[in-house]
Amino acid sequence: MDGNPAKNHLAILGPTLTVAELARYLRVHTSTIYRLIERNELPAFRVGRNWRFNLKDIDELQLVLSIGPKK
Repeated sequence: MDGNPAKNHLAILGPTLTVAELARYLRVHTSTIYRLIERNELPAFRVGRNWRFNLKDIDELQLVLSIGPKK
């Protein structure tokens, strides 16, 4: 890692996606992504005015949702 703290932080986070990239990844409309953010149903964080999503968190959420609640 180099001496740039911002780059080092992003390296720890892993791949991140924008709203448009996440919408393509999940095959939904961008308005669906914003609606899920408003409902706190997606793990997201802001970079300035823009939303970002950690790909690992999204994949884990998909796995949990595909398995469903334990009975």
